[in-house]
Amino acid sequence: MARGWESKNIESQQEEAGKARELRPALSPEERARHDTRQSLELALATKRVELAAATSESHRAYLTRAIRDLETALTDS
Repeated sequence: MARGWESKNIESQQEEAGKARELRPALSPEERARHDTRQSLELALATKRVELAAATSESHRAYLTRAIRDLETALTDS
């Protein structure tokens, strides 16, 4: 049975992702924890920025502004 273009493309992407994983150095548990924490903070910051852009209530906007400031501080400290 012939394979379609899409399945070949997906297979190629999976192979490239596997190669990239192999080339990356292994992280220690502490480095992994720091990396995971930083990723979580970056995701939370992006989420709060999107929420701020959509917020209409002044009190909610103030809350989000404080949350963004706190997340930026945490990212700077990490």
